[in-house]
Amino acid sequence: MISKALVAASTKPLLLSVLSDGETYGYRIIKQMKILSGGKLEWSFGMLYPVLHRLEKEGFIASTWKKSDKGRLRKYYRLTKAGRLELEREKNQWLAVNGVFARLWESSEVRS
Repeated sequence: MISKALVAASTKPLLLSVLSDGETYGYRIIKQMKILSGGKLEWSFGMLYPVLHRLEKEGFIASTWKKSDKGRLRKYYRLTKAGRLELEREKNQWLAVNGVFARLWESSEVRS
């Protein structure tokens, strides 16, 4: 399992990345995260929806209500233009951090 602190730090870029593939809804996002992480990231509705609402308030995502195949209303989320720009900023930051870890861990393996 991944620490709560790391999950909290990575939620925004992960959500923006998922939504970059097209609109989707909360339950599908939760399932997708579990599959993509091999079960290591298990998001709950109580964790996901406040983040979705915050991203919507910040203008990075937008939502619309639509009927599902079963006739129920379901809220679908999609990335906005501002969200695509934010995703690029987040991506660059995470790649920079990943690069530092790679160099640190590579050099520590050489010293071992």
